[in-house]
Amino acid sequence: MMIAKASLRSVRVSPQKARLVADLVRGEDVEQALDILTFSSKKSAHFISKLIRSAISNAENQNAEVDLDSLFIKTITVDGGPTLKRFRPRAMGRATPVIKRTSHITLVLDKREE
Repeated sequence: MMIAKASLRSVRVSPQKARLVADLVRGEDVEQALDILTFSSKKSAHFISKLIRSAISNAENQNAEVDLDSLFIKTITVDGGPTLKRFRPRAMGRATPVIKRTSHITLVLDKREE
């Protein structure tokens, strides 16, 4: 049973780099995950910490008597979003493609059974 869900779409960070940070917090308690992300120097750590806070807020709004200390990250998935295709000028009138990747991040919180 899922307690709360939050998703973040079309984030300007590549899915490969976002998955590195998502692997750090998968299965962790919410407070511990936020501590890990606070001291991470990765760009996607900021986006994922905001997503966790959003899921906590969703849990409070959906069920008032939920215990926030017992919440943990059940699943976090990072999928590829739309790709921005740009061109960079090069020598002798040529151009090379630049692919700017985006991500869709989905997070599910659940209550840890004791």
